[in-house]
Amino acid sequence: MDDQTAESVRCARCGTPAETSPPPTTWTFSMENGAAQYFCEDCARANIRAIEGRLDSAWW
Repeated sequence: MDDQTAESVRCARCGTPAETSPPPTTWTFSMENGAAQYFCEDCARANIRAIEGRLDSAWW
């Protein structure tokens, strides 16, 4: 993981904080426009088709 700690890693969609460092393997990592973003399990599940289609999270 880069310079982020577990306290600062939050879901980019809903803001849920990661409880472990690194975030759980059920979380999704995305690199969008050069920025690292993590999505919690619930947000990833709700948007799996958009994620697999490589749509930016702004389109979800």
